Amino acid sequence: MADHDDISKPLLSHSPHLILTIQNDDPQTNRRSSPRNHHHRNRNHVVGKDKDSNADSRSNPFSFLGLDWFRVPGTNTVDPFRNHTVKIEGIYEWVKIVICLPIALVRLVLFGACLSVGYLATRLALAGWKDRQNPMPKWRCRIMWITRFCARFILFSFGYHWIKRKGKPAPRELAPIVVSNHLSFVEPIFYFYELSPTIVASESHDSLPFVGTIIRAMQVIYVNRFSPPSRKRAVNEIKRKAACDRFPRVLLFPEGTTTNGRSLISFQLGAFIPGYPIQPVVVRYPHVHFDQSWGNISLGMLMFRMFTQFHNFMEVEYLPVMSPLDNKKESAARFAQRTSYAIASALNVVRTSHSYGDIMLLEKALQAKKENPSAYLVEMASAELLHHMSSLDAVDFLDKFLSMNPDPSGLVKYHDFVKVLRLKDCTLVEEIFSFIDVEKSEAITFKQFLFASANVRKQPLFQRACELAFTECDAGGNGYISEQNLGDSIRPAIPNINEDEVHQLFDLFDADSDGKISKDEFLTCLRKNPLLIALFSPFLLHKDLSDE
Repeated sequence: MADHDDISKPLLSHSPHLILTIQNDDPQTNRRSSPRNHHHRNRNHVVGKDKDSNADSRSNPFSFLGLDWFRVPGTNTVDPFRNHTVKIEGIYEWVKIVICLPIALVRLVLFGACLSVGYLATRLALAGWKDRQNPMPKWRCRIMWITRFCARFILFSFGYHWIKRKGKPAPRELAPIVVSNHLSFVEPIFYFYELSPTIVASESHDSLPFVGTIIRAMQVIYVNRFSPPSRKRAVNEIKRKAACDRFPRVLLFPEGTTTNGRSLISFQLGAFIPGYPIQPVVVRYPHVHFDQSWGNISLGMLMFRMFTQFHNFMEVEYLPVMSPLDNKKESAARFAQRTSYAIASALNVVRTSHSYGDIMLLEKALQAKKENPSAYLVEMASAELLHHMSSLDAVDFLDKFLSMNPDPSGLVKYHDFVKVLRLKDCTLVEEIFSFIDVEKSEAITFKQFLFASANVRKQPLFQRACELAFTECDAGGNGYISEQNLGDSIRPAIPNINEDEVHQLFDLFDADSDGKISKDEFLTCLRKNPLLIALFSPFLLHKDLSDE
């Protein structure tokens, strides 16, 4: 894809900025009495493009790690996971639901009957079959046709009386892999009826009642998205089954989760690493009153709304087959990008860098009952790429951030930041907060907090600095740090810290509450709270961190 197709790039190139600093003669406005004045004093250090001439290294609390001022990518206001009709609103909708209630009961009975018949047929097809590594025998596949017809009637019970199709599925030998956007639980049911493919699914799906048995009959490829060995095995299975014409084609939802269909999030590379031709498929759910996407809506409510619609619209478009360029030498990332662009163009939507990690952050914010959970989306695909930040790590950082009591817009003020990290208001702590507050708004967002923490932690000298900090604190060479040792070590950074404040900070490091900090506890705490490494900067500044 050409560079101009990349929507993440700026439309206008940046030219150097001229920054004028205006001195105020009023001494009351020039003195430093709060983080507010401190932020304004250092604004030119971050905004200026010429960091060498504008940035004062003494105001950067992490300069000893070789870390310069960082930038946070602009916040994307798009929430690709939000269902837009969670609540039933309008007289028309209420009247329609009341009218459809008797119909919904009939549909529910039809759904239950079809699911039961399909389940029994699947159990019959699987009976006595132990060689699951090879393709299912043809006579067993013929029994599975019963389940496939049941799947179509299940779609009918949900109100999909007819489904508009555009284009045709390519022959299996031309496109052994199919990829599709993913909005609801409806697409897997449709594709099972239409293509009877092998699917790639989370290991947790195996334990689902009824459904788990059916997807096992589809010779599902299980994957644990958080396990690199599991992902590697899944890619090998995709390649093995795509290479053999006796297996069904392989179906993947490369977004890895459901969206609301108003944007296309980042693609996982599992479908593209094998290097086989791929047929992209686009699914749409045209609607006016009822958004059928599986966003922030429960499964029960989504099914109820489907049952109480006169008709639900669904459109499926088969796009032209795409193959790797340069005789299969094209990288998987580039192949995925071209396919993503083709699907986004067909849907006429934007592409974003959100991923499944953002779903985890969203669920954490929802559990915390935040008024604007979308404020905690960070487009995890870009965070993983830039900082090697795992989704689980990001959730841990969000836990810490939520404990800082963000306001309804998702902003944390200075005093809450200091309280949660168990720090004391001082020049160094103000500098740490100012380092995070790249927009100099006197409040920080989760995205800023996450990127600042990740930038510190990814520095090559960070691990060495943590080990040297432990050695310095372990004055007696006993292999652990006492509360007195910790207080003596951080007083050069926070001169006025009292014993109670030292005790609070000590408790943060002392995970097992045994009255002493082991090396593992110390390093683990700094990895979870990398900003705290600045507390040890006074003596680390004089150490050679590059020594092994």
